[in-house]
Amino acid sequence: MNAMPQDIPATHLLNQPLVLKNGLVLRNRLAKAAMSETLGTDDNRPLPDLVQLYRRWAASGLGLIVTGNVMIDRRALGEPGNVAIEDEADLPLLREWAQAATAEGAAIFVQLNHPGKQSSKGLNAYNIAPSAVPFREDMAAFFATPREATEAEILDIVARFGRSAAICRKAGFSGVEIHGAHGYLVNQFLSPHHNRRTDRWGGSAENRRRFVLSVYHEIRRQVGPDFPVAIKLNSADFQRGGFTQEESMDTIRALAEAGVDLIEISGGTYEAPAMSGGTEEQKRPSTLAREAYFLDFAEKVRASVDVPLMVTGGFRTAAGMNAALGSGGLDVVGLARLLAIDPDAASGLLAGRDSREMVRPIVTGIKAVDRLGLMEVLWYTAQIKRIARGRDPRPRESGLWSFLKSAARSGWATYRTRRARARD
Repeated sequence: MNAMPQDIPATHLLNQPLVLKNGLVLRNRLAKAAMSETLGTDDNRPLPDLVQLYRRWAASGLGLIVTGNVMIDRRALGEPGNVAIEDEADLPLLREWAQAATAEGAAIFVQLNHPGKQSSKGLNAYNIAPSAVPFREDMAAFFATPREATEAEILDIVARFGRSAAICRKAGFSGVEIHGAHGYLVNQFLSPHHNRRTDRWGGSAENRRRFVLSVYHEIRRQVGPDFPVAIKLNSADFQRGGFTQEESMDTIRALAEAGVDLIEISGGTYEAPAMSGGTEEQKRPSTLAREAYFLDFAEKVRASVDVPLMVTGGFRTAAGMNAALGSGGLDVVGLARLLAIDPDAASGLLAGRDSREMVRPIVTGIKAVDRLGLMEVLWYTAQIKRIARGRDPRPRESGLWSFLKSAARSGWATYRTRRARARD
């Protein structure tokens, strides 16, 4: 385990350890939030590049690292190159991945996910969701209308979450995080916009919470009481008729009562990308001054539950992170895009020094692409892949050039993924 530098200010709140209720100690309050890596093979098995990538992030001093979304079913991918954990076939490499972080002193949680409808056209044989609700008109060219999930399919997905979590525990990961935000399947069940069912999985807000609570309880059943289970939830969907802050608060209370170990607060979906600063509220001077996009909501949550809270989105400076922790509204500061352009940023932040790099909007100049916010995933994923291959990121790389490369690679990768699945 790396020792922390001796010149770190004792009053710098980022350096305080955090003990979760099961006894896991996070060495500090700085976390890497999930970002898409797409470092899986054509048939969705982990690549050794993940080991190098996570070793570098862990060596920077981070207290907690959350992986990019790992799928529970290789028939339901969000992107080409997703890693899927369905069985123990990849256990040796999964152990290396976990040890890359834990050997450096960081805790590492696997973010488990099912995309539901939020998967590009042609990647999966079909997409399922709570209800057959299409994407908005300007996104329909990229995302197909899903089929409504059957009762049997819902129960199978719940079981798969538990099985994947159990394998993560066996591999030596420190915990798992349920991805319940950003418009993926768990979030779709919570949202009245996406979930228009009239059975026990929809209708009332209580019924719409049934899926996420079933996933949590099944994971807990399979991993036991002493293995951390976290969840990432939207404060709101920022979408007409979607998941509201009031419903989010009720869901958080239900999960806290059920025993969840850590709650990460974010917001938005692909159709309303609040997680990357896409709402007018997040552009207000008062929000920019506090840095964190979702801090106001987190402070309301803190008054309601005592579960440790992680807030991701908007943090820029060590002073801003320290002030947020000092407010008592959160326990862990989540960083994402900054760590894709400065993978060693944590060491400076923990010493009270800001990164020399700044997260900036990534645009291509193509209005249809920029309106969708696609580059907030594609551009940063390209930088992550450079780090994973032992190179440094290119913080000033052209958005247009990155888009053209990513579009070509994605089309070819989608074809290879479908071909690999056909051989199974």
